[in-house]
Amino acid sequence: MARVNPVREARPLEGRTIVVTRAAAQAQRFVELLEAAGARVLETPTIAIDPPPSWEPLDTALAAVDTFTWVLFTSVNGVVMVDRRLSARRLGWTPFARVRVAAIGPATADALAEHGVQVAVVPGEYRAEGLLERLRDSVGPGDRVLLPRAAQTRDALVAGLKALGAVVTEVPAYTTRRVDASGARLRTALAAGAVDAITFTSSSTARNFAELFTESERRAWLPSVTIASIGPVTAGTAAEYGLVTNVMPSEYTIPALARALADHFSRVPPAGRRGRRSE
Repeated sequence: MARVNPVREARPLEGRTIVVTRAAAQAQRFVELLEAAGARVLETPTIAIDPPPSWEPLDTALAAVDTFTWVLFTSVNGVVMVDRRLSARRLGWTPFARVRVAAIGPATADALAEHGVQVAVVPGEYRAEGLLERLRDSVGPGDRVLLPRAAQTRDALVAGLKALGAVVTEVPAYTTRRVDASGARLRTALAAGAVDAITFTSSSTARNFAELFTESERRAWLPSVTIASIGPVTAGTAAEYGLVTNVMPSEYTIPALARALADHFSRVPPAGRRGRRSE
């Protein structure tokens, strides 16, 4: 009978180096979860969260929030930036009690709950398509829907809501900016074969990571590295750059991604992992 290493069972990421590409301001919880499982975390944020080009569209919408039927939040960032503007304008979250609020996932719902906002809808699948499907029987012609979210976001949700007859007001609450500062450090680690896994928590993290390197560098350095994506949209973006996702949780959340990585590496022997892609 094979001997079980109790330390390895308790800390399945022991001896593994995991790259976290999430924005620095958001990465702490993910880093803590990975380190608790034994990982050495290499924090190399590829994005930063910035204010939108202008606050005016968001400010105008927030001043009239109780005229909307629904307000949809598609990220924790959206909640954080709305709260920032409400505070700056000395407004509160009270008007949100007079509208129906939907959140794309439990983390976003929790962020809203911290401000006393009751969330009416959280889809089972934490992405735009899942939210749209969950709202299909609740949103109808003439309903006014406010969508504060990242600038230049894919429009699957907007198009779907409009197809249901809703009047959609989409306002930029924040922008994502590419960060290159950690590129040299990451390049050194990858060239040395010192990285076990790279994690992507959004399409922008995957895209910005990939564009730090040439195609030949990606082909040379990444075949033996496990790619972990938080969900299918992110995995699809990674695939556009030849990065095939090996690990993806069934629930598209940060804790689930950390658990999926721990489960994956608990089944991969520590020795002899270099020079081949994890299965």
